[in-house]
Amino acid sequence: MTVLDEAGSSAGEPTDARGRVAELAEIRAQALAGPSEKATEAQHAKGKLTARERIGLLLDEGSFQEVEQLRRHRATGFGLEAKKPYTDGVITGWGTVEGRTVFVYAHDFRIFGGALGEAHATKIHKIMDMAIAAGAPLVSLNDGAGARIQEGVSALAGYGGIFQRNTKASGVIPQISVMLGPCAGGAAYSPALTDFVFMVRETSQMFITGPDVVRAVTGEEISQNGLGGADVHAETSGVCHFAYDDEETCLAEVRYLIAMLPSNNRENPPVAASDDPAERRGDVLLDLVPADGNRPYDMTKVIEELVDDGDYLEVHERWARNIICALARLDGQVVGIVANQPQSLAGVLDIEASEKAARFVQMCDAFNIPIVTLLDVPGFLPGVDQEHGGIIRHGAKLLYAYCNATVPRISLILRKAYGGAYIVMDSQSIGADLTYAWPTNEIAVMGAEGAANVIFRRQIASAEDPEAMRARMVKEYKAELMHPYYAAERGLVDDVIDPAETRAVLISSLAMLRNKHADLPSRKHGNPPQ
Repeated sequence: MTVLDEAGSSAGEPTDARGRVAELAEIRAQALAGPSEKATEAQHAKGKLTARERIGLLLDEGSFQEVEQLRRHRATGFGLEAKKPYTDGVITGWGTVEGRTVFVYAHDFRIFGGALGEAHATKIHKIMDMAIAAGAPLVSLNDGAGARIQEGVSALAGYGGIFQRNTKASGVIPQISVMLGPCAGGAAYSPALTDFVFMVRETSQMFITGPDVVRAVTGEEISQNGLGGADVHAETSGVCHFAYDDEETCLAEVRYLIAMLPSNNRENPPVAASDDPAERRGDVLLDLVPADGNRPYDMTKVIEELVDDGDYLEVHERWARNIICALARLDGQVVGIVANQPQSLAGVLDIEASEKAARFVQMCDAFNIPIVTLLDVPGFLPGVDQEHGGIIRHGAKLLYAYCNATVPRISLILRKAYGGAYIVMDSQSIGADLTYAWPTNEIAVMGAEGAANVIFRRQIASAEDPEAMRARMVKEYKAELMHPYYAAERGLVDDVIDPAETRAVLISSLAMLRNKHADLPSRKHGNPPQ
């Protein structure tokens, strides 16, 4: 048997082919084992799995094919020449998730703290190029300490290559970033460029400048989790789409998401067999949604009633809760659902809700996922903070996303649809293929009370009983301009439907639109509002 020194070099040359095979087996065993049992124990002591354990949970059993397992860095100085572990701290390759090819790279925190060096980056570049060429999803399992300081600018340039490939792959293949440890500085920009970001509470953090730098510059005292933990990014910043308590649950949900997405932008999402009848009536919807537009209700209950088996995956569940973005299935076909949530801020559109929905609509359009929009929106949120924060600019992002989308688009008005928010939420006038409404719908420039105060203010002011006059004018306005069939009579709604038949109507409409084709003007790219 060949003896290897600490740098992994053979101390004696094998004399025949069998010796070479034995040498290879020993080297591979060394690469698979990682740096040491002590390093593995330290990783587990932090509540974290090793890179290979994570890959084992993500991919179908036995499907992983590793690339460049024997790669080592070539750097010298600062003690690096004596430490040349195989893999160089990142494991790359491909496997399958439910039988479909998926590419993956996973930082190995046990080796150089998962820090990125030149060889490390080159391995990631190669697997990203392979994923783009093969037209298959790319999952990054992030657990690294940033750029390898000992390699200087070569390490920084490695990040540039990753960012360039993230951008090249955007809208071409699904890119999913799973944060399973620290991700600081420039390294955080790669996840930000991908389609979805998963995080694990307590063990994963993302920030550009850490707590020590924040303290030195601003004097603020804050922990790593308080600055960039999973809950912060899931609820406050919106950087994180999904947050879970442990790695096992997180990686299981990554598998579930992949099962809802196509492999690339040239394919349709995978279809799943459904035992939920397409014609199933939803009589409970009549009780879930109050006719009184001022009464709140939970829109997620409506979604559960409409989709197959009540099963859906909500994106950004804890950020901008006044709007819901979810992936679900209708008769086995994947759809993206955008819906106002009357339980939060009455379902108004504000800056964060507009950004959240715009990004989701763009993702659906990029990956051929039809969009169903459920409207119950009283308008945009008024206020100085919203105006000064750029609600015009941010609201325009959602408008741009819908207007630019060429996938099948169906909108359904449950109750209120007022003002500019009605137009922005995929109205027929901006290109919705089909628009339906329930008999409880109210489509107008604004609510009846506000409209009456504007239109009839002189009559109200001069009346002997202003309150009685106001009530009369409100009633008249509702009767003339806000009755359920006003928009349908003018062709702005294709049909007013029985709420109990909504599921069947949506499924049959999506089936009709399945082969929709839309031509776009010739251009390099648009210039969306930022």
